[in-house]
Amino acid sequence: MKILINIIISLSAFFIAYGIAYFTGSSIVINAILLAFIIHWVAFVPAYVFQTEKFYDLTGSMTYLSVVWITYTMSKNQYEMSIGSLILAILISIWAIRLGSFLFLRIHKDGEDKRFRTIKPSFSQFFMTWTLSGLWVSLCSMCALTAISNPSGIVLNIPTFIGLCLFIVGFTIEVIADYQKTVFRSDPGNKNKFIKSGLWSRSRHPNYFGEIILWFAIALISFSSLNGTQYLTLISPIFTYLLLVYVSGVRMLEARGDVKWGDNEEYIKYKKETPMLFFKT
Repeated sequence: MKILINIIISLSAFFIAYGIAYFTGSSIVINAILLAFIIHWVAFVPAYVFQTEKFYDLTGSMTYLSVVWITYTMSKNQYEMSIGSLILAILISIWAIRLGSFLFLRIHKDGEDKRFRTIKPSFSQFFMTWTLSGLWVSLCSMCALTAISNPSGIVLNIPTFIGLCLFIVGFTIEVIADYQKTVFRSDPGNKNKFIKSGLWSRSRHPNYFGEIILWFAIALISFSSLNGTQYLTLISPIFTYLLLVYVSGVRMLEARGDVKWGDNEEYIKYKKETPMLFFKT
């Protein structure tokens, strides 16, 4: 029964992404989405054979780079590409390289990602996980891919510049939050303790807050270049929020924290006084 459910979820993930790509009316976007899933399915094979998740996040980042630059290159060959499209491709690339390398180095330092302990042995569940990563890349990047692939490319206007500013804000928050937590965890004196300093004193998950802001910014940058059913791709920031808060990010970390420090009065006070996501003033 579990195998059937995993297969259904995998197929649903693919057809949801492919369906939205189809409604963009762009063969470039459709091919980019197919490529995103193919990369993850190919990477799944050695991951399952060697029972490792160490290049899972890195594969996601490499997929972002692949679909963005293939879309940009193919569009450039057909149309006179705008500077806005190049800027957006570079912004996504900077984010992907930074996050991918950060997560890759972290998992090699830690030795494993505990989320995968019970997932790796199951072929169908591990395959589903890799497929969902393809869905993540597809839905998050699709509004940007669609905007870049349109004849006019990224339109430079007020919403675009507001989006650029928001991206910088979100990216900066994410980088600082990750750096602060890395420094905190590197101190042996903080073993089995939770971080509540720096940005983490204003939000329990500032890194995810920054991530949500920057993907909202990418959607805003892309907005003016979309039309008709292409607006369906604006699901990107909504999907990012739901994924990080209710699926793979906040929910899992909150549950793990409650198990580890649920009886700690300091932690209980921290949870009560510090917003889960948005910054307190």
